[in-house]
Amino acid sequence: MSVPGIQSFTQQGWDQVLAKLKRAVVYLDAACAESLHWGCGSAALLEAVGGPECHLREFEPTAAGGGAKQPKAVFVLSCLLKGRTVETLRNIICRSHFQYCVVVTAVSHAVHLTANQVPAAAAAELEGQQPVFEQLEEKLCEWMGNMNYTAQVLHIPLLLAPAAPHLALTPAFASLFPLLPQDVHVLNSARPDKRRLGSLGEVDASALPPELLLQIRCLVSGLSSLCEHLGVREECFAVGSFSRIIAADLANYAPAKNRRKTSASRASVVFVDRTLDLTGAVGHHGDNLVEKIISVLPQLPGHTNDVMVNMVELTALQSEEENQNMVAPGCLAQSNDPAAKALWEALLNTKHKEAVMEVRRHLVEAASRENLPIKMSMGRVTPAQLTSYIQLFKNNLKALVNHCGLLQLGLATVQTLKHPQTAKWDNFLAFERLLLQSIKESTMPVVLNQLLPMIKPSNQRTSDDYSPEELLTLLIYIYSVTGEFTEDKDLAETEEKVKKALAQVFCEESELSPLLQKITDGVPTKEESVNLSPLAKWKVKVQNSKGTGLEQPNCLLWEP
Repeated sequence: MSVPGIQSFTQQGWDQVLAKLKRAVVYLDAACAESLHWGCGSAALLEAVGGPECHLREFEPTAAGGGAKQPKAVFVLSCLLKGRTVETLRNIICRSHFQYCVVVTAVSHAVHLTANQVPAAAAAELEGQQPVFEQLEEKLCEWMGNMNYTAQVLHIPLLLAPAAPHLALTPAFASLFPLLPQDVHVLNSARPDKRRLGSLGEVDASALPPELLLQIRCLVSGLSSLCEHLGVREECFAVGSFSRIIAADLANYAPAKNRRKTSASRASVVFVDRTLDLTGAVGHHGDNLVEKIISVLPQLPGHTNDVMVNMVELTALQSEEENQNMVAPGCLAQSNDPAAKALWEALLNTKHKEAVMEVRRHLVEAASRENLPIKMSMGRVTPAQLTSYIQLFKNNLKALVNHCGLLQLGLATVQTLKHPQTAKWDNFLAFERLLLQSIKESTMPVVLNQLLPMIKPSNQRTSDDYSPEELLTLLIYIYSVTGEFTEDKDLAETEEKVKKALAQVFCEESELSPLLQKITDGVPTKEESVNLSPLAKWKVKVQNSKGTGLEQPNCLLWEP
């Protein structure tokens, strides 16, 4: 028996889901699709469905319903079964011919009780019962049109997307972000004068809006399930005000308290606010190939942690722009390819130079196993050399299929090494090192004055100059590593010059990038609000829904 870990936790959850899928129409939301993508791959889902056809659909209001020959549906969701999620379920089922519906939620029943405002004492008395799920099962039968049809609602903790044996991602919480200083003003607007907060350090769970508290509780529910799988009694530590709230909620979570009584082992869980280490997010000092791949290649649609790899190189199509979207993109996640997984883990854990050599080694070994006419060459690894090895597989379908995962990682490496942005990496690194060397002797106005000549409008920029987004990245780095400093007249004047220069650059851009649109727009759209702070996002949702009735709490599914 294998030792419990993040991969076995995810696999166990998906095994339970896959057991329900035979000959079903399957609806997945984006976060669960990403967990499947990294955990066991879509091939496992296709095999579990069986039959000549597999109808896999994104869970959304406009999703197609099931036809007359499709009596079974399985919905795999990462969120609470409440509000718009239930409305979407109803809409899909009512326009279908389903006779058997299974709804899987990654959120525990205990959290559903909290979402429905059931007091803790009443929830404790319901231990072993699932009234919220039971009521939804009745609703599912009602929507299918016959109370004798079959409906099942169950909780399976599909929290993680395991990128490696010791690295897991939580796609459902990609937008959960630490509170920012300006959020204190939003909180205070709903509090009486005598109870106003002075700083982020004074914020506790009671000060947060219910929607954000529920999101935290959903995360806590998943983490508690993970600890249960690992068989550990966790001790929670926090660095940062928002992390402190999450750690306290996990420590006080009722199901977790009961679990800890029987756990044999101990584990430490450390929560860290991302805002306390912005240099790690925006800096270029990491000598890691995976960091560069994720930074420069386009994001895989619908995913938060994977990229698109252009696969045209392995087809008979010309590598021209109009052909880029004719072939499905490759990606980094290779959950069903042992050789590709081994290479991916090596890329995560080695420096850039060693990683590129590891890619070459894997390609050479794969070509040798397939008896392809490979020409060995030693010395420095170049994109052209890797491309020549990859091209050997192009006209050999058997070899192409056998090593498809490896070839995707190889092409990701080549496209990253050849990307114009990679050439700028050393420029960023040189500026950051110079800043770190001079930060003790230079004042903030001096540092900002060094940046001013680099701020150029589009008609004056060359390929070596910084784009508006890159300038913002440098500014974040500067203010993050500088720490606290004295504000004076000189600093105010210099900051004003930088603001004016940036404003001019923004105004003269022929087309603003999505990031700049988020920064410059007054009220963001739903899509643009993804990376706002939690409270800002909550405020925008309320503002955008005024007059629609949606600003009111959604109706309860079940009331005690």
